[in-house]
Amino acid sequence: MRNTRAIGGLAISVGAIIATSVASLAAFYAIGGRGPFGTINDVGNGTAGLLSAVLAWSLRRQGIGGRLGLVSAVAGGAVSVVGSLLVITNRTGWVFAGLVSGVGFALLGVWLFALNRALDGSRFPRGLRRLGTVAGGVMMLGFILVPAIADGVDDAETAPWWVWIGWQGLAGTYLLYTFWAVWLGRTLRREAE
Repeated sequence: MRNTRAIGGLAISVGAIIATSVASLAAFYAIGGRGPFGTINDVGNGTAGLLSAVLAWSLRRQGIGGRLGLVSAVAGGAVSVVGSLLVITNRTGWVFAGLVSGVGFALLGVWLFALNRALDGSRFPRGLRRLGTVAGGVMMLGFILVPAIADGVDDAETAPWWVWIGWQGLAGTYLLYTFWAVWLGRTLRREAE
């Protein structure tokens, strides 16, 4: 039960970090692209990806989720960290780094989708499972970004129109996955009481 409570806390932390990233991105644009808020968003994105991989691993150790989903989550966490590091270290612009991060979160979406399709209906609420399935599906829109990475796209004004569709996968991450992670965390913590 102690591990279940800790995993619940980890899930809530993932949601809180993503919510902080969203708030920092909003602040960044609200003040005209100045200040530390862009970097806070980038660090938050990488941290959320990394902790999501840890969450997938922790759940798998509890017998929740499959191996293939775990591989996808670990790969997604790593790719999202690379995306964040690209922009934090000024190796690329924010567009290319966002493409990489979007693909990382798409890989995490594969894990999330598969996990929620397999969750035990007697243990986890139907609404939680539905939200996770939808969030994972939306996050997978990030796979649309792969050809743009191969083409080295790094300018928002010249990016192909379909890049903007691929970035809608971040809506799955920033909104739906955030709520799912907190809900999962609260569910696990209640179970551990």
